[in-house]
Amino acid sequence: MGRAWVKLGSVVVACLLGASAPALIFQTASSNSQATSASDKSKDSKSTPSPASESDIATAKASGKVWVNLDSGVYHKGGRWYGKTKNGKFMTADEAKKAGFKAAKRD
Repeated sequence: MGRAWVKLGSVVVACLLGASAPALIFQTASSNSQATSASDKSKDSKSTPSPASESDIATAKASGKVWVNLDSGVYHKGGRWYGKTKNGKFMTADEAKKAGFKAAKRD
């Protein structure tokens, strides 16, 4: 059974999704702060990696790793975007290929 949350002013409405007709649950503003803090925590746990530092880039290049742009699905062996995109990480070329990432056409 799924649950969808909607904030309506100072009231949070939950719609329970299941085999039967959807049921609505109303919560007061005091429980609203709990729902907000829970959603904030989930955003924090999904924090996106940031561009790498110069020392991280040098270490990764020396070990032969590629920079994977998680947003575009492309990995870079070097060049302008190596370690510079907002959402990316280092991994080996084999790991990147197995994960479904494609090599950049231009590096």
